[in-house]
Amino acid sequence: MNNKGLLIVLSGFSGAGKGTVVKSLLSNHNTEYCLSISATTRNPRPGEENGREYFFKSVKEFESMIDNNELIEYAKYVNNYYGTPKAYVESQLEAGKNVILEIEIQGALNIKKIYPEAVLIFITPPSAKELENRLRGRNTEDEATILARLSRAYDESEGLSNYDYVVINDKVEDCVERIVGIVSSEKMKINNNIELINKVREELKAYSKGEQ
Repeated sequence: MNNKGLLIVLSGFSGAGKGTVVKSLLSNHNTEYCLSISATTRNPRPGEENGREYFFKSVKEFESMIDNNELIEYAKYVNNYYGTPKAYVESQLEAGKNVILEIEIQGALNIKKIYPEAVLIFITPPSAKELENRLRGRNTEDEATILARLSRAYDESEGLSNYDYVVINDKVEDCVERIVGIVSSEKMKINNNIELINKVREELKAYSKGEQ
């Protein structure tokens, strides 16, 4: 089997529970998965630490990373930059880890252009009302920001056809196992196992007519 890791792009509406799902996935499958930590210019939320949830950057620092081609992708979302540092992702893939990118839809589509083999998964709550309830339940943002995120969610919903899979996050544990199942299936696809196929074919030559 191909030992190289898969690039897994996890997106979802703000408030869909992506962060909780990723934490559970890493906790239960930490030998197979790792998280690519994004850089952002937004302010840390209570309990967040630099280098754990995000690399928190000033606008000047972030724009320097753009100029130096240190990001796989970047985008601006609700007046803040978000981006994916390049070196960490590529080293982890070569080491055999499935690398999770937790990014928004615009960045996900940019990733697919650079890494066509990337698997794009969109996480959604069961309903729009549940999405609103989760946003309000976080108690981290004012009314204007909540409404901006709900408006953005509508715009994002029109791009879902560009994703490979959609996964409902009703119960976190069930959502995690659905994602693990998707990744397992992807790793068994023919185009991810060309070396294995060629090896078996070469070994079988000894049994073909005219080779005995």
